[in-house]
Amino acid sequence: TGTNACYMEEMRHIDLVEGDEGRMCINMEWGAFGDDGVLNDIRTEFDREIDMGSLNPGKQLFEKMISGMYMGELVRLILVKMAKEGLLFGGNLTPDLLTTGHFETRYVSAIEKEKEGLQKAHEILTKLGLEPSHEDCVATHRICQIVSTRSANLCGATLAAVLRRIKENKGVDRLRSTVAVDGSVYKKHPHFARRLHKTVRKLLPDCEIRFVRSEDGSGKGAAMVTAVAYRLAAQHKARQKILEALKLSHEQLLEVKQRMRIEMEKGLGKETHAEATVKMLPTYVCSTPDGTEKGDFLALDLGGTNFRVLLVRVRNGMRRGVEMHNKIYSIPVEIMQGTGEELFDHIVHCISDFLEYMGMKGVSLPLGFTFSFPCQQNNLDEAILLQWTKGFKATGCEGEDVVNLLKEAIHRREEFDLDVVAVVNDTVGTMMTCGYEDPYCEIGLIVGTGSNACYMEEMRNVELVEGEEGRMCVNMEWGAFGDSGCLDDIRTEFDMAVDELSLNPGKQRFEKMISGMYLGEIVRNILMDFTKRGLLFRGRISERLKTRGIFETKFLSQIESDCLALLQVRSILQHLGLETTCDDSIIVKEVCTVVARRAAQLCGAGMAAVVDKIRENRGLDFLKVTVGVDGTLYKLHPHFSTVMHETVKQLSPKCEVTFLQSEDGSGKGAALITAVACRIREAGQR
Repeated sequence: TGTNACYMEEMRHIDLVEGDEGRMCINMEWGAFGDDGVLNDIRTEFDREIDMGSLNPGKQLFEKMISGMYMGELVRLILVKMAKEGLLFGGNLTPDLLTTGHFETRYVSAIEKEKEGLQKAHEILTKLGLEPSHEDCVATHRICQIVSTRSANLCGATLAAVLRRIKENKGVDRLRSTVAVDGSVYKKHPHFARRLHKTVRKLLPDCEIRFVRSEDGSGKGAAMVTAVAYRLAAQHKARQKILEALKLSHEQLLEVKQRMRIEMEKGLGKETHAEATVKMLPTYVCSTPDGTEKGDFLALDLGGTNFRVLLVRVRNGMRRGVEMHNKIYSIPVEIMQGTGEELFDHIVHCISDFLEYMGMKGVSLPLGFTFSFPCQQNNLDEAILLQWTKGFKATGCEGEDVVNLLKEAIHRREEFDLDVVAVVNDTVGTMMTCGYEDPYCEIGLIVGTGSNACYMEEMRNVELVEGEEGRMCVNMEWGAFGDSGCLDDIRTEFDMAVDELSLNPGKQRFEKMISGMYLGEIVRNILMDFTKRGLLFRGRISERLKTRGIFETKFLSQIESDCLALLQVRSILQHLGLETTCDDSIIVKEVCTVVARRAAQLCGAGMAAVVDKIRENRGLDFLKVTVGVDGTLYKLHPHFSTVMHETVKQLSPKCEVTFLQSEDGSGKGAALITAVACRIREAGQR
């Protein structure tokens, strides 16, 4: 009788409603299309006459051109005009033909039927008191055809506009969509549906559109809306219940901070060090830069498959600053997994190449070595490799002093001599780099692929090293926090699943809850669980989702980016081979948020334990301190740093903590430690 349409629109385009996530159904009320005059050029005198005689003149103009309430009336007005002009019925008119509403829309359907159409036309016209000829019947059939075809075409054109918008919203090359249709004209007119479909397909050749007839949309539909709302609420509740375990309360975070403090004390104590999980290794770095350092230093950075050699020029006074030159060399797998001699000969070969490249062959320089593998340091220039990690397996190195291995390789080459002053861990390098910029910097933190921290501890508390005076930087190796089972009450089934399938089950449990290498895997495990329970991806687990490691942590950072619309979230998920709806994208985004937030909070709780310890060590009511930070997760994730800073503030209210991002801690840091050591050495000689 009337006409209208609705469709699912992206929330970000609906200014009348708060929120940008997901979609909402829009009731178009399209019958009023043209009320502002935009259709005046295609409206005819008959359309105007119908409008003038209607109950709502000037309103619902589009509806009056296409819907069942007016179609028969349009045909009647055309028949009257043609009769008046002597083109039909021998110029005769009857009272019935002149009465509004006497030519019903069902007559149009009857007259347009394939076989009995002309016969029906004869019957209907006779009923209206006319004596139609065969030609009159043919003409009436043609008029019905023209009116109903225009109606189907107009309806198809507006529908094509809606579908085009959906296609653009989704950003797809080819839209596949279904239109549900109800209404007597669509269902009962013999050709209306076919003409409508044809128009839509003609206007949208790049779309695959199906039409499905609805059975009792208004009754069954209302129940369906209720059922969907009920299902969504139930599923939401089920998901929240699972995610609840990953949401940590203020009390739980305080508890984590206290436990970290207990583990730190164990690591520092001589009696308890052996069984401590947080090892608190002495680094023999006893001073941060004071700004008077100067000179040229070499730095080596070995922490993965790439190896860097750097020349670092440190200037003081008016031109204070650091200038760096470096070159990156790769380490072939056969050398990583060959003998120790081959590995260190390769390193020395790279140093030789670099010195030649810099035109400094034959110059003897102090050298700092960033060696990011677990070591026991007995001095600033002595580090015993405890075990290889990150795919290295070179024989004859574990249990050996890496400085000696390097010196021996230099002597074997007999080309140059270097003074190896310091071996450092990348966390300590980060602290030193920031310490050069900010004298308050006494803590180093890395949150990247892995995670670790170091800080300046009072010598009297470092029981593994003789001496009570001054301070020493302690490499916490905090990734192993929780290996004793002290975090079991907050670890979830997802953490356990990730741990079990990792290369080192039961080890580095804290790191596995907070660092970049594992967060994506935690998210993937949660998504799998949701899907198995039918709460996501319509319960279909794709082969891709079963693949370990596909959900890289960089995707977490991308998905949580504020400027990213759900469309882009969907394209990231599609890139992973996951077919998703908009609702799925919202859920995935929420899971990413919960996992990353927990990581940042745990990291903050660990850091709160460190700053509180420094404050208490110094007997201060209030501590002002800076943390030097490096690592991809901290730098690239849109919210990680903010959440971590907030957590430290909440858990350590008596400390004012500033976070300073480090630029190249492992390279520049090693050179600065060497520079500080040289400054102290020279002062001692003087």
